[in-house]
Amino acid sequence: MAKNRFKKEKRSVTGLRGVVLPIVSFSALFLLFLSGLSSISKTTQAQQQASLAAAIRRSAVHCYATEGAYPASLSYLKEHYGIRYDEKKYLVDYEVFASNLMPEITVIART
Repeated sequence: MAKNRFKKEKRSVTGLRGVVLPIVSFSALFLLFLSGLSSISKTTQAQQQASLAAAIRRSAVHCYATEGAYPASLSYLKEHYGIRYDEKKYLVDYEVFASNLMPEITVIART
């Protein structure tokens, strides 16, 4: 019997190539998704850290404008100006030099 040269024969994808290709594709997409998620998480944490530092500075300036002196401690800002933050997540260093100089405010994310 003669073969038809114009009819395409179906090639079967069997063996390792048929199984490995979808697994590798899915794994690559999953790793890209996790990498993007990690990047978003780091960006969000950096923005929260900057926002906390800005809020403390604004409260200190507000205290200076209303009371005539910068607050002597961070606890004073917490009690009188409503500063709240997660102390397990952030370490805040608040150093006062003089009552008429802006305090040095450093916010560090704990790991």
